Amino acid sequence: MTTTTQNNQVVENASRRRFIIDTSVVGSGLMLGIGSFSASATPHNPNTMMSATSPEVNAWVNIKPDDTVVIRIVRSEMGQGTRTGLAQLVAEELECNWKKIITESPTPGQSLSRKRVWGEFSTGGSRGIRISEDYVRRGAAGARIMLVQAAANQWNVSPSDLSVDKGIISHKASGRKISYGKVAEAAAKLTPPDPKSIQLKNPKDWKVAGKPLARLDTFDKVNGTKIYGTDLQLPGMLCAAIKQCPVFGGKVKSFDANKVKNFRGVKAAVQVGDNAVAVVADTWWRAKVALDSLPIEWDEMGNGAISSVEIKKQMEEGLQAEGDFWGRKEGDAPAVIKASNKIVEAIYSTPFQAHATMEPMNATARYTNEKAEAWVPTQNGEASHATLAEASGLPLNQCEIYKLDPGMGLGRRGGTQEYVAQAIRIAKQFPGIPIKMIWSREEDMTHDYYHPTAMAKMQAGLDSNGNITGIHIKTSGPSINATLNPMAIKNGKDNRQLQGFDEAVAPVGAQLGYTFPNLLTEYVMRNSHVPVGPWRGVNTNQNGLFMECFIEECARAAGKDSVAFRQALMKNHPKHLGVLNAAAKKANWGKPLPSGVHRGVAQFMGYGSYSACVAEVSVTGGSLVRIKRLVFALDCGHVVNPYLVREQIEGSVVMALGAIFNQEITVENGRIKQQNFDSYPLLKLAQVPKVESVLVPTMDFWGGVGEPTICVVGPAIINAISAALGKPLRNFPLVKEGLTLA
Repeated sequence: MTTTTQNNQVVENASRRRFIIDTSVVGSGLMLGIGSFSASATPHNPNTMMSATSPEVNAWVNIKPDDTVVIRIVRSEMGQGTRTGLAQLVAEELECNWKKIITESPTPGQSLSRKRVWGEFSTGGSRGIRISEDYVRRGAAGARIMLVQAAANQWNVSPSDLSVDKGIISHKASGRKISYGKVAEAAAKLTPPDPKSIQLKNPKDWKVAGKPLARLDTFDKVNGTKIYGTDLQLPGMLCAAIKQCPVFGGKVKSFDANKVKNFRGVKAAVQVGDNAVAVVADTWWRAKVALDSLPIEWDEMGNGAISSVEIKKQMEEGLQAEGDFWGRKEGDAPAVIKASNKIVEAIYSTPFQAHATMEPMNATARYTNEKAEAWVPTQNGEASHATLAEASGLPLNQCEIYKLDPGMGLGRRGGTQEYVAQAIRIAKQFPGIPIKMIWSREEDMTHDYYHPTAMAKMQAGLDSNGNITGIHIKTSGPSINATLNPMAIKNGKDNRQLQGFDEAVAPVGAQLGYTFPNLLTEYVMRNSHVPVGPWRGVNTNQNGLFMECFIEECARAAGKDSVAFRQALMKNHPKHLGVLNAAAKKANWGKPLPSGVHRGVAQFMGYGSYSACVAEVSVTGGSLVRIKRLVFALDCGHVVNPYLVREQIEGSVVMALGAIFNQEITVENGRIKQQNFDSYPLLKLAQVPKVESVLVPTMDFWGGVGEPTICVVGPAIINAISAALGKPLRNFPLVKEGLTLA
């Protein structure tokens, strides 16, 4: 159930539609064009690529004679509902018929040829709507103004005398009416209005945006007609299975292709780059069977002896070392803590974790001397495009990426595009033939860019009244930027790893919601050979857990109520305080619970939004945990669709629960041990608790949703379990503490 103070309504269900929209655009000006063909009677596929020959006035919107509105979009839909939310914003300002919106996808090559008219393609950091809304709304409003002007010119009346409803322009005095499709050609010839001059609707006046409309893409997903990368079929296509050196940093030493040349359907065994071998066959399964039988000798490059034990030891040493740098230094926290009436100390640890996307990494590529093409489920079409060009050896203008909707992204399909490079490198050895390369689940699990393992040493001082005098946070672990973006590390400093402890809110930052009289935050970089990368929520996940579990320990040491203790520290942080209070109120904090049931609470901020969670749990036999209830409060500023927000919150619960209780990636002999879901268990449907989501939009900013909600799930549940057990929990996943989720 979702409650929103914006609409004062409870969202329990909504009707399903089959059309989908996304227009996360970058740019400005008119977004109006003209199409020359009628809408098909068949369901629209949102993966549809933009026609290079489609008539248009400009890059963004086509309005067909039958009033179908076609929005050209560049950002990726990964199940987060971005297309639906942006569709509502377009429909709101354009005043078109909601039921007549469809989409098509410009390619990176088309964008490049037109001086990147669509801007960046990157989709991540919960930015799909919040960095696109202004362009979308202004473009749609500009198109509406021109359409109305075209009708006014035709009737020789003032535009101010006309009104619009669902794509129908009306002149009340004469009773005349005309649809958008009938005036689109004339409107396209007009001079677009200055985007800066356009007055956008006040969100308080929204009629379509802000409403709990159901996702528009569900139909094709549930009936099986949706085409993902692994489904793609092209004429004459061959399939490839790939195996990379099981030790990160290792290389191919040798392999005997003759051992599999007579396997059924096999075309060849080929080397891919310096670290992988692939078998190409007429079907993927035949390629996989042959690959499993292929003798390969690896050069482990000295990394074959590394284990999780050594990696953890490095991080422990980091906690004892002087920080590489401090993030925030206010007062003299170490000295104040040392002189305090009571000192609270704790060391927490979190593991490596895999993305484990439903759809493993894959790409289909075709190469000729004149052109390289790839069909890619990607979060960033431009990154895929650049990778394709580099790996093919062809210039960008001779390369093209056809974006497919990924079967989950979670950060894995953004800046890490090695699967695209592998596909085209294989295709280069079969010129003119499309090659569909798919990673096995085992390959996907053991060659990820993992969520980084981390440790934190937390220290706080309490005065005689139980108030915090100072707090010292020191984290240790590998750096994402060291793996993916070394240029972002300045003088050895990587602020990204302290995400959530910031003082100011950056576009994708996270602000600490507490004011301490003395504060020191430090990070000690300890990299290993294991590659790390963004994982839904990135560093707010572990930092939110460290912070909120430790604040709970401080509250208990002070003998104070968990919520009241936090409230006293949040007086200068009204938005943090707002979601905390909303969650506590909804959860009836302070009221008696049934025997054996205990509460926990957490709040944090990330990706432009503020989240809080209250958990109610019971623990049987000291080990079996049952989650009775989860209450969320979220302030993401503007709520474009409360139904989608609820879905994102529920999705974050599922992902967080699996991570907190069971999921851990470990290293042995330089290799990842967990190769499939038998050793890396996913959450079961029966384990998903009731989730109640309270939306408290302040209507003064645009925040994210998909990532800011995940970081409060774990600590709220952990704090509730700690209350039930009467002891702190510091090692994760909780299976290490002997705990199991019922």
